[in-house]
Amino acid sequence: MTEKTFDEKRHDQLTTAPKADEGDAAPRITIEEEADGVKRIDVADTAAVRPGKPEPRTTE
Repeated sequence: MTEKTFDEKRHDQLTTAPKADEGDAAPRITIEEEADGVKRIDVADTAAVRPGKPEPRTTE
């Protein structure tokens, strides 16, 4: 039996909840590594939740 990879374990964990879907396991960050070894970590454009000031809630 082969051991699951980190990505497989992450996917399984994030999609086992009753109301979970594939979007819950989508990557939330992107990592770019430059030739000189510098890494840039950003929030992915496709992330469902992004940092920053949330939109105000309106009640109608």
